[in-house]
Amino acid sequence: MPSVLYPFRGDTFNSMVRSVCGMKHTLKPQIYTTHPLMSITPVSLAKTNKFCITISVVFGILFSKDFGQHILKNPLVIQSMVEKSALRPTDVALEIGPGTGNMTVKLLEKTKKVVACEIDPRLVAELQKRVQGTPYQSKLQIMVGDVLKTDLPFFDVCVANIPYQISSPLVFKLLLHRPFFRCAIIMFQREFAQRLVAKPGDKLYCRLSINTQLLAKVDILMKVGKNNFRPPPKVESSVVRLEPRNPPPPINFTEWDGITRIAFVRKNKTLSAAFKQTAVIAALEKNYHIHCSLNSITVPDNFDMKQKIDAVLRNSNSELKRARTMDIDDFML
Repeated sequence: MPSVLYPFRGDTFNSMVRSVCGMKHTLKPQIYTTHPLMSITPVSLAKTNKFCITISVVFGILFSKDFGQHILKNPLVIQSMVEKSALRPTDVALEIGPGTGNMTVKLLEKTKKVVACEIDPRLVAELQKRVQGTPYQSKLQIMVGDVLKTDLPFFDVCVANIPYQISSPLVFKLLLHRPFFRCAIIMFQREFAQRLVAKPGDKLYCRLSINTQLLAKVDILMKVGKNNFRPPPKVESSVVRLEPRNPPPPINFTEWDGITRIAFVRKNKTLSAAFKQTAVIAALEKNYHIHCSLNSITVPDNFDMKQKIDAVLRNSNSELKRARTMDIDDFML
């Protein structure tokens, strides 16, 4: 039987994207010696709640919209994704949302080990059945739980057809993961993929674009139609390759993310207008006072955050620049 990790509520950890609300809780994995899944019964239609809409039945499993379950069924697309990942026999592969294991078995053929993260216990059971009694059984480790709330293990390559609703937080969880992985080959909603690769001036260029491109080289590898999935989603998809920049850029990503968050709220506004909003000035002033307090710096009685912002923007010739046309170098100034 492949090893299975079940989560329990643990301590906090540094989130991949810090928010003003502070730290977030995580689910840390714990190894069970028994197999609690054996007592799990399939969810009946009568028991599915209003937030879990039944949309398809495969292998006797009711797939739910709540989990974004769309199984990639086309073996040619699966094979292409595996080939584009350039796996090595010594690699540890991470798969997020393995579903019924169509991709998993292909990864097991090419690697030393596969770590599959699955939130649905019913699909975990199906995945275990699929490898039971095969040479791949000992090479598969299954982590049961929400990947966004789980500490990721070491891995070399990530290959995944993910639930689209976790796309943005997952991208940054992966790119801020250490040690670095070699690359990730991931299926995304097509418009999301286009935002990842958008350039300054493009209609879809946004904070997601510049933050991702700061941390990684991003390429769209191929388009995938909705009929390649069961059940078919309402949107078209694309496969994207993410290659982390190693070494990473010499910046504090939390600070960078804070700047781009303000600049891209209204990306057509000038930076001068974006940073002079009352709420922005108040937040920056509060952060500045905290910074000075932590570093034993005296704040002058006549300190004026608005004047400070004016000076910074003026000295960098950024007053009239707009986020929609600014590249990474522009924000580095």
